[in-house]
Amino acid sequence: MALNIFFNTAGNLRSIWWVVLFFLMLTSFLFPLIILSDRYSFELSVPIQAVLLLIVSLICQGLSRRPLRDLAGRMDTVWFKELLIGAGTGAALMVLPALLLTIFGFINWQPNAIAYSTLASGLTMFLWVAVAEELLFRGFIFQRLIQAFGPWPAQLIIAGLFLLTHLNNPGMTGTIKILASVNIFVASILFGIAYLKTRKLAMPLGLHFMANFMQGTVLGFGVSGGNDPGVLKPVFVNTPVWLSGGDFGMEASVAGLFFVILITILLYFWKP
Repeated sequence: MALNIFFNTAGNLRSIWWVVLFFLMLTSFLFPLIILSDRYSFELSVPIQAVLLLIVSLICQGLSRRPLRDLAGRMDTVWFKELLIGAGTGAALMVLPALLLTIFGFINWQPNAIAYSTLASGLTMFLWVAVAEELLFRGFIFQRLIQAFGPWPAQLIIAGLFLLTHLNNPGMTGTIKILASVNIFVASILFGIAYLKTRKLAMPLGLHFMANFMQGTVLGFGVSGGNDPGVLKPVFVNTPVWLSGGDFGMEASVAGLFFVILITILLYFWKP
């Protein structure tokens, strides 16, 4: 009976237990880092988290005797083409609702005097965020959940986890919390569809990175509650918070939610 619980008929460890092992290994690496960061006063920055997730993912991929290239997909010309398609789609995800609100007079725009270093910092930060979150949510554990339960149960589990990691972000209150929660959940489904369509991390990476970069560094909105200066500064004109997203960002607005649902549906019917 124990063999049936832990191993499949081929004698290999079941996919769900690889998910458990992934989190146990991640925890075993993370706790010493937390102690060291407290002792030596350094921050567990997003790049450190991304590198840690990559290391754990590669170890688990190797232990499970799967080709390392299967984790992110073979990095050929198709991979980079899909990265660009994802980036273009991610940009549209934020430009379209902003354009709609501008046309109807809810937003005016002002140029924001920022240094080149600020622009480069935003680009680097959102790239690391996309790498870390896509490794965690569309990488090894998502791929094992697909094997264990099928694509859509895996999608729902990961979307729930993705939402949980954002629930304590600044500004998650009242109407904003409801709209942002739905948007974040659907966005995870969108990124998951991008992976399922291509079986590579390129398109979800491009989507995730450019949506955040366009929303924050270029358009000047908040990004999941974080608020750093952008190239542009949106000035709201008697705009209700459910339409602007408030300090949380365009992803907590009805306009943002409409376009993330629309693009999710279009991507679902897209044939690569």
